[in-house]
Amino acid sequence: MLYHPDVDWRTELATLLRPAAGGVHLVSTGRAAQARLQRQLYGVDNDAAVREQFLARIEQLPTARGVILGIPSDVGAGFVRGANLGPQVIRAELQKQHPGWAAHLTASGIVDLGDVFVVPQLLHDDMLSEGQKAASRAALYPGIAEPLPVSPLSIAERALDLVFAQNPNIAPFVIGGDHSTAWPVVSALSRARKDRWAIVQPDAHTDLLEHRLGVKYCFATWSFHANELFNRDGRLVQVGTRASGKDRAHWETTLGVRQFWAEECRRKPEESLDAVIAYLKSIGATSVYFSNDIDGTDEEFADATGTPEPWGLEPEWVLKLIRRLGAEIGLLGGDIMEVAPPLRQIPRGAHKTTTLAARYFYATMAATLGL
Repeated sequence: MLYHPDVDWRTELATLLRPAAGGVHLVSTGRAAQARLQRQLYGVDNDAAVREQFLARIEQLPTARGVILGIPSDVGAGFVRGANLGPQVIRAELQKQHPGWAAHLTASGIVDLGDVFVVPQLLHDDMLSEGQKAASRAALYPGIAEPLPVSPLSIAERALDLVFAQNPNIAPFVIGGDHSTAWPVVSALSRARKDRWAIVQPDAHTDLLEHRLGVKYCFATWSFHANELFNRDGRLVQVGTRASGKDRAHWETTLGVRQFWAEECRRKPEESLDAVIAYLKSIGATSVYFSNDIDGTDEEFADATGTPEPWGLEPEWVLKLIRRLGAEIGLLGGDIMEVAPPLRQIPRGAHKTTTLAARYFYATMAATLGL
């Protein structure tokens, strides 16, 4: 349901979101580079034309096959920050890897819906006082009386609800952001999808805390709450796990998740791939949302992230998993999370990480839509 019956869904999306790569609030430093990328993404030469193209993309949603949404928020992270730049840098890399990117998206039936606009001190509306919500609404939506969401997770969830209301079968492709930004995607999917879908989550960490320091939704808790949506029935599948204070048996016996730890995947790569697919078939999964934390991959290949970890997954193993999920189970969409270009640990680490992240993201779209 819309916030107000007189508000058209197009108008609400146009109010909630910003043109692609525009979700980070910049006034001076970095603004010129942001504007340049936006013009490249939309194939225009001025900001007014960027806005026109953004609005035109919204009109295409009812007949689109896929939708891209950037959620440039890292306030849900823990150790160090920087993933707010992930969507902007990954989009720039996709343009490099795929010349004619905008035309390719159009030909493939994919709409880049733009970005959630992020107030960098906010995370979820449930954590805010009424006074703060009112103040933030006045800043974000001047002159609008409807109680629109103001925090990135809440805005993303509302935007995706609107998208799925117009096109229930559209495939969501999300660029984060820290891993808390997967929560609004799976929450919206839980209302839109009626099939027995599952989540496959490459990740060094379990993200299975019920809350962290009293915070319900953040990078360390989103998987717990996603698993609750499934009633702990085994449809949350984690691969590449290796940084956990508790062993695999604890998580599997107490929460009903299924884990394939990194050591197993590295030691027996082909057998572990077969095992993931066989498990999903055994529980009757009809489709998969692929939530890809870049730190599931070994830090040698992906160090520009908040918590890089050694002894992780090999990139080719992850790419094979994506392709096999698409071919043998069916992908309904996916994301790439925790890419933080400023946080490289080694020279050229940021370029290495974002290049791989763009490969993962495109492979997920290709396996989902048969590109």
